[in-house]
Amino acid sequence: MSEFDFLLKFDLADTNPDPDKFVDALYEAGCDDATIGIGQNGRVALSFTREAESAIEAVTSAIADVKKAIPDARLVEATPDLVGLTDMAEMLGCSRQNIRKLVIGNKPAFPSPIHDGHSAIWHLAKVLPWFKEKGNYKIDDSLVEISGANMQINIARQIQDLEPAFYRNIENLLA
Repeated sequence: MSEFDFLLKFDLADTNPDPDKFVDALYEAGCDDATIGIGQNGRVALSFTREAESAIEAVTSAIADVKKAIPDARLVEATPDLVGLTDMAEMLGCSRQNIRKLVIGNKPAFPSPIHDGHSAIWHLAKVLPWFKEKGNYKIDDSLVEISGANMQINIARQIQDLEPAFYRNIENLLA
């Protein structure tokens, strides 16, 4: 068993819910290993430290527990997953400028961002192995595993937003 730290964010059907209604229900449904955040109307966030055999088991069991307590909750995002240069710098204990220099200087080998514009965004699971291979950065294996699980969860959630006809039309192009 390993311990995994992650955050799950959910939209609630009721935009002005009574937190007392679901906080106890979350605890009883198995979310006793989470800190519950209710600061934004219509949203709930749970910061988990969950023991499991794998990261994917930790995240999927946590989502299932939340859905038991709040059946109409809709997953928005599982983190850590999406990161920018500043996020990477904070995780690796160095400056944003250092990370930017590494990204630019290793353009062909560095993983491609999922968004490239004024601020680029990467899946953490794609960049951590690159930094780990560089050998100069201490990266916990559980962070690599949880970021990979969260990336898969977030992609699967986003695929649900695709119109089926559109997905069929582009499926062959993505292979």
